[in-house]
Amino acid sequence: MSRFLLGTVFAIAVAIPFLGCNAKPSPHWPQANGPRVAVSFPPLYCFAANVVGDAGSVQSVLTSQGPHHADTNVQERVILEEADLFFVNGLGLDDGLARSLIASTGNKNLKIIELGEKIPEKFLLASDGTCCHHDDEPGHAHNHTHDAHIWTSPVVAQKLVEEIRTAMRTANSSQTAAYDKNAAEYLAKLKKLTDDGKAMLKGKKDRNIVTMHGSMNYFANAFDLVVVGVIQKTPGQEPNPNDLKALIAACVKKKVRVIAVEPQYGSQGAPQRIKEELERAGIADVQIVELDNMETAVPAELNRDWYETKMRANLETLAKVLK
Repeated sequence: MSRFLLGTVFAIAVAIPFLGCNAKPSPHWPQANGPRVAVSFPPLYCFAANVVGDAGSVQSVLTSQGPHHADTNVQERVILEEADLFFVNGLGLDDGLARSLIASTGNKNLKIIELGEKIPEKFLLASDGTCCHHDDEPGHAHNHTHDAHIWTSPVVAQKLVEEIRTAMRTANSSQTAAYDKNAAEYLAKLKKLTDDGKAMLKGKKDRNIVTMHGSMNYFANAFDLVVVGVIQKTPGQEPNPNDLKALIAACVKKKVRVIAVEPQYGSQGAPQRIKEELERAGIADVQIVELDNMETAVPAELNRDWYETKMRANLETLAKVLK
């Protein structure tokens, strides 16, 4: 059902001609100064909104649903009807259906930009096979051997921002200087965020963690953490008994103390079971903490600073519990 609804969104979107910089304001896009930029989910909103600034407008489509549960309402469909650009994560996460629908309609005006496909290979991690490619289609070969959760690293986020800057310069060349200035300022913030995070975790010897699903590997890589395993191989789906038993054994072997859950995906008790088994094995001070993978946001809270705020909260959480 969710794929069908998302397909409806894209089918509507690709039928609308490019509006460009002279677009008239509408109830859904009140700002007419510059391109109308849609993004698939919250982190991309922050990256795009900081680059675009006042030289355009940016809206997120799957704000509260996230890329794994693509469901939309009428308002979100109208947003896409009137958008000029659509930034998606790519790497098999949210891009396949968009490509097939654009090809079927022949609409050349709506530009879909798959940011992940533009990231240099050296910044990408191999997929661990637990998550999350569900958007491929016949006749379009893509390399889905990479982990798609690139936004969880502020290092890779800088590359995403650079690609958005490039796309905006092409879309609205009269505002090149503004996009360059905005991007430079935001890139400096992301670099500081990375440096601050490393400083928070400096001196921590115990860097092994377990995460809720396979979304935090880039985060771990950016801050020299080790993800020993994941609780849910499929987001929102509890582990089977054999997988849980194997995960517990790996955690005992690595003396894991930190079990990270996510606000997006509840659990029926697996994190507590892991904690109890680790304590039974003699591992002291086991902690269950919340790390936000930033796939979703409360719409009223989504602003240009949201990514930095969430990332700093994750780092502060770990700084308190890691030893």
